[in-house]
Amino acid sequence: MARKIRRDDTVLVIAGKSKGSRGKVRRSMPQRGRVVVEGMNIIKRHVRAQAGVRQAGIVEMEGPISVSNVMLVCTSCDQPTRVEFRFLEDGRKVRVCKKCHETIG
Repeated sequence: MARKIRRDDTVLVIAGKSKGSRGKVRRSMPQRGRVVVEGMNIIKRHVRAQAGVRQAGIVEMEGPISVSNVMLVCTSCDQPTRVEFRFLEDGRKVRVCKKCHETIG
């Protein structure tokens, strides 16, 4: 199944406390409909110590954001856009920018 937003895509957050910010997708969770974006939706977690690995305390980390709250930024026109899918002559399915009609990564 093709995904509209993938890892290493640049996205614009369009809703929530990080609204208006751009960031790179670190992780995509298509089954849950969520993505983790660099520097967005910072949450605090209380973690236990692990011997030789980490100290106990409060850790700040990026939380997942719903895919509906982010918009893909086109690599060629550098604007947030919706995604369209097309098939190339060789049979590959690619993502296409709805604004400039260029293929996205």
